[in-house]
Amino acid sequence: MRKVREVLRLKHTLGMSYRQISETTGVGKTVVGEYLRRAGVIGITWPVAEEIDDAELDRRLFPVPGDGTAAPRPAIEWPKIHEEMKGRGVTLVLLWQEYRAEQVDGYGYSRFCDLYGEWRKTISATMRQTHPAGEKLFVDYAGDTVPVFDQVTGERAAHIFVAALGASNYTYAEARWSEGLADWIGAHVNTLTAIGGVPKAVVCDNLKAGVTKPARYEPGINRTYQDLATYYGFVVLPTRVRKPRDKAKVEVAVQIVERFVLARLRNQRFFSLEELNAAIRECVVELNAKIMRKLGKSRRELLETIERPALKALPAEPYRYAEWKRARVAPDYHIEIAGHYYSVPSRLIREVVEARITATTVEIFHKGTRVASHAFSPVSNRHTTIPEHMPSAHRRYAYWTPARIMQEAAKIGPATQALFEAIMKAKPHPEQGFRSCLGILRLAKSYGPARLEAACRRGNDIGARSYGSIASILKHGLDRAYAQEKAPEGAPIRHANIRGQGYYH
Repeated sequence: MRKVREVLRLKHTLGMSYRQISETTGVGKTVVGEYLRRAGVIGITWPVAEEIDDAELDRRLFPVPGDGTAAPRPAIEWPKIHEEMKGRGVTLVLLWQEYRAEQVDGYGYSRFCDLYGEWRKTISATMRQTHPAGEKLFVDYAGDTVPVFDQVTGERAAHIFVAALGASNYTYAEARWSEGLADWIGAHVNTLTAIGGVPKAVVCDNLKAGVTKPARYEPGINRTYQDLATYYGFVVLPTRVRKPRDKAKVEVAVQIVERFVLARLRNQRFFSLEELNAAIRECVVELNAKIMRKLGKSRRELLETIERPALKALPAEPYRYAEWKRARVAPDYHIEIAGHYYSVPSRLIREVVEARITATTVEIFHKGTRVASHAFSPVSNRHTTIPEHMPSAHRRYAYWTPARIMQEAAKIGPATQALFEAIMKAKPHPEQGFRSCLGILRLAKSYGPARLEAACRRGNDIGARSYGSIASILKHGLDRAYAQEKAPEGAPIRHANIRGQGYYH
C-alpha cells in the first residue's frame, strides 16, 4: 500500500504521467493505471484520509471482482492524437482522459499507450531536451577529488557534489567526505536550501546511495532517499544505465565546476572540510554571477527571474536524516538496531517490520502503521522496553531490577547473593535471570531461609545456575548434609547419621 500512496501523491501533487510514475516507483505502468483508475472510481485522491489505513485502502481498491463482459473497442484517430501531442502542456494522459470521456468502454491507459507506440514506430524521433523552469534539478559527483590534509589522520580525499537547475543552469557544489547515503542526503538538503525552493524532479545517476536497483523501466530507490523526496515533495528520476545524455545538464555542470572551481583551487592546501567548502562557495558565487554569452544573463539572474518563481516553497524545517531498516521481530518481542534492542507489541513476534532511525528517535512501522516509538540509545547490548509491549506473563517482572533482586538475596545470605549474581551473568536476557532468581526466593517460603542459604552454598560449589537445581537440592535433603559440613568452627556437628555423645549416657 505504500506504493499505492506514492502513486496517488505523484499523480495528484505533481501531475506526472503514468510512465514517469512507473519509472519513479518501480511499479509497472499498467499497474499504475489500474491503481489510479480504481482510486478514481471510489473517489480516493491525495492526500488519503487519515482514517483509511493500509488494510482499509487495500479492501477498497481491490474488492472481490464481479462477472462482466468486455465491450468492443472503438477506433482511434492516431494522426489526430499525434498532432495534439505537439501542443504545449498536452500529455498522453490528458488525451487518454478525453478519449475515455467520449468512449466510456474504450481502452485502458496502458493499452492506449501501447497502441500509440505501435502506430508511431515508423516515425523517426530525435529528442531535443527542453527544461521548463522549476521542473528538474540534476545531481552528480565530480570525477575528481580534492585532498584535505589533517595533522592526525593525514591526507584524505574529499568528493565534490554538483547540482544544476535545468532552466537557469544555476550551479551548486560542495565537498563531502564520501559518496555514501548520509553525505548524499545532506548534500541534497544543502542544495535545496541554497536555491531557495524545490523542483518537481531530481535527476540522478545510478549510484548506490540513491538507487538500490538500476534498471531502465523499474529502478529501485533507496528508502531514505525516497523519504527525502516525499518530505520535500519532489520525484526522483534515475537516468538509464549507461545513458549520460539523460543527465547532460549536470555533466556539463561538472565540467564547468572542474574548470572554474577545482582548477583554481589545485595549488591550495586545505586542512579541513570546512575550509575547502568556504573556498568552493567563493568560486561558485563568481561562476553563477558570470554572464553567459549565448543568453546574455548570469545563472544567478536566471534563477531569480525565471527559476525560483516556479519552484515550490521549502518546508518550515529542513529534512532530518533518517535511515530505514527491515527487521524480523524476535521471540522476545524486540528488534536490534545498531546493537541496541527496542521493543514492539508482542503480537508482532516473527513479523517483519520497518524501522526509521534518526539521531534521536527510532520509529517502528508494521504495514505502514507506526506501532512503536523509542528514544535512540547508543548503548550496545541493552534493551529499551515499553511495559505495554510485554505479554501479560512478563509484566510482573518489569519492575524488578538487578539491584532489588540482589537486595532480596542478601536478606537470605551471602551464598544466595553470590548465586543470583552468577545466574544473571549466565543468562542471555535479564528477564530470564529474574525469573530464576524469583523462583529461588519463593523456595524460602517452603523450606525456610536457612535451608535455602545452605542449598545455595552447595549450588555455588557444584556450578548450579537454575531454579530447578536448587529445588532439587532442597527436595532431596542435600542441603542439610552440606550445611553441617560448612558449619562454623567450634559449632556442634549435627547429622541424622551421627548419634552424638548423648547416645552413650
